Amino acid sequence: MAEMKQVAVVKLSERDFQALPLQQKKDYLGTVSGKEKMDLIVADPDARRLAAGLQPQEFFWLMKEVGEADAVDLLRLASAEQCVFIMDMELWDGWTFSEDQACHWLTYFMEGGEPRIHELLKHLDFELLQLLLSREIIVGGGIGDQGNDEERQADYDHTFDDVFMIKFKNPKHSQLIGSFLSMLVKLDNELYTALMEGVKGDVDLELEEQCQRFRTGRLQDLGFPPLDEALSIYARIHPDRFELQGGKELASAGEGGHLMPVFADEGTLLSRALARAASDIISQELNYLVNSALVAEGQAFHEPESMLGVMHRVCGYLNIALETLAPGDENKAAQLLAEEELKRLFQLGYSIVLQLKFAARDTETVDYATGKLLAGLKSKRPRFYRGLDADGVDGYREFRDLDDVRRVSDLLAQLQGQ
Repeated sequence: MAEMKQVAVVKLSERDFQALPLQQKKDYLGTVSGKEKMDLIVADPDARRLAAGLQPQEFFWLMKEVGEADAVDLLRLASAEQCVFIMDMELWDGWTFSEDQACHWLTYFMEGGEPRIHELLKHLDFELLQLLLSREIIVGGGIGDQGNDEERQADYDHTFDDVFMIKFKNPKHSQLIGSFLSMLVKLDNELYTALMEGVKGDVDLELEEQCQRFRTGRLQDLGFPPLDEALSIYARIHPDRFELQGGKELASAGEGGHLMPVFADEGTLLSRALARAASDIISQELNYLVNSALVAEGQAFHEPESMLGVMHRVCGYLNIALETLAPGDENKAAQLLAEEELKRLFQLGYSIVLQLKFAARDTETVDYATGKLLAGLKSKRPRFYRGLDADGVDGYREFRDLDDVRRVSDLLAQLQGQ
């Protein structure tokens, strides 16, 4: 055990890292930054096993932390399960499927050649493949088609098996989809035939919804709620009527893990209370709350800055709630974290900030800085204008504490009194 601790704190060269047993390599990877972690994995002789040892969420976050463009070598090592998770994260915005994103990621996965695609086909939903192809191709012909060959082929772009005729709908994706179908007909002709017959028939209007249900089930197993449940964290409650309930129970859905490191800003009441009330249950609940906010935002999954912004919003609203209910009292704040549902505390903090949005709604100004302040408050999720901070940056951040709320409230009162 002492040896493992030493490995975790000593900076290892690439050569020393490669000399470690597999489990010690995994332990050491947990102590280094994203870029270093990726470089060590990619350069290791056991790279594929090391990459496969990362949970799908951990692999996805590492890819986002490093940057998609710089993670190409890492993506080549992704297991089929990790690829499916990436697609679950990247191919959807709320309930809406994006064929552009599907083609974007299919391009990456096809760089692994036929072996990669063959393995991936075993894990992808038939309905997802059919949904993508139905957006990209028109299918004619078929096993029972007795029409004249020349006549049949005249209206189509290509055939891969002299049975089904293919017409590409989207020129910018035609080469990619053509290459994919060429692989598919060779790797799994039975699947190819079933997909062609499916696409040839009338488009199933429920196909997108069915794919979303499968995706939701997979993500629930990993600690991500369905979209409707995720959106419920933004239910408004009246701050003056908020009552403590206590006796919380952690929902089983909150036990699935997390996507990204979750931490409160150092020095805040929330961070001090979390240190006092530290428990696995609270950590699971906090991770599940952040996961809920990420699912509710949808597009946030595409950029690490957006994911971190959502995490800061969650912690900011929780901190505002604690400062409201237990001003300056770390013990009471820790007790609140242990006894109250974090979702309700989040809703309280959100509702306090939302009052600023309502106050800003009917306020107008011609001043640039004040206009930026109002624009941030009127956005879908109210943002704090950083021009009010000491560094005076012309941008936005999430609300962090009651002082932010008071400063904005006082400014709105001044504007409305003019």
